[in-house]
Amino acid sequence: MTGRPPVTTVPVELEAVSRWYGNVVAVNEITFRLEAGVIGLLGPNGAGKSTLLHLIAGFLAPSAGSVTIHGRPAFGNPSVYARIGLVPEREALYPFLSGREFVLANARLQHVEDPVAATARAIESVDLVQSQDRTLGTYSKGMRQRAKVAAALVHDPEILLLDEPFNGMDPRQRLHTMELLRQLAANGRTILFSSHILEEVERVADRVLVVIAGRLAASGDFRAIRRLMTDRPHTFTVRSSDDRRLASALLDEQAVTGLSLDDGLVTVRSSDFGAFTRSVAGAARRAGVTLFELLPTDESLESVFSYLVRR
Repeated sequence: MTGRPPVTTVPVELEAVSRWYGNVVAVNEITFRLEAGVIGLLGPNGAGKSTLLHLIAGFLAPSAGSVTIHGRPAFGNPSVYARIGLVPEREALYPFLSGREFVLANARLQHVEDPVAATARAIESVDLVQSQDRTLGTYSKGMRQRAKVAAALVHDPEILLLDEPFNGMDPRQRLHTMELLRQLAANGRTILFSSHILEEVERVADRVLVVIAGRLAASGDFRAIRRLMTDRPHTFTVRSSDDRRLASALLDEQAVTGLSLDDGLVTVRSSDFGAFTRSVAGAARRAGVTLFELLPTDESLESVFSYLVRR
């Protein structure tokens, strides 16, 4: 493709980017760079993930700061759009089109040299060959998601942006799509996908961006951030055959930082999720107590993100 900037430039760069709607701040002074690989955009619902993806895709102008694709502004710059594939969370599909017709229309809009061949490749990559001639109105949620992925891939973009791409997919479809993203990244693509489900990000992303309330709470290697999430203070409730004896035994465990007994329920505070869950069975065995139930009480993503923001 002619007119492209040098490949040495950063694929995606945000510098002090904010976006607001009236008095509502959706994104607040976010800065990061994206290189080749799979990056997970993690955050609770309403955190600003979709707004960030639309800013990078060039659909929204930043209210402040800059968003660039290989050094060029993303907004209002058609020259960068051929480099980007977007899978939006919102569904605005034509139900009367077949899956093949939908992907082919996107290939033609992108002026792909051989749109028919490109359409066939994209449909095969998302495992929709058997259903490509059915109308989108007859597709399940997971099939529609895969059709959107095929449409975003049909022009072979360098940058792929996906907003909650696994919604509605069954386990087999989810694993197939995850493997597809890993293969694309291995071939030098830059892939950013949003999710509010930690396990989805853990399966496929090497790097993550954690967003809460429009701010970047953490970024970098997934495993390092995951350790922050698991090493934070935790609270558990425990039920057993003799809660008093168990509570007494747990007080000797190094990972236990506090404990209370109320209405036959032991509530334990721990500094280390993994260390406590590994030690509680041994403590019960030494006390001659049978464990009935062990439940973490504050393991929601919102709780994890709030802890990261306070650090």
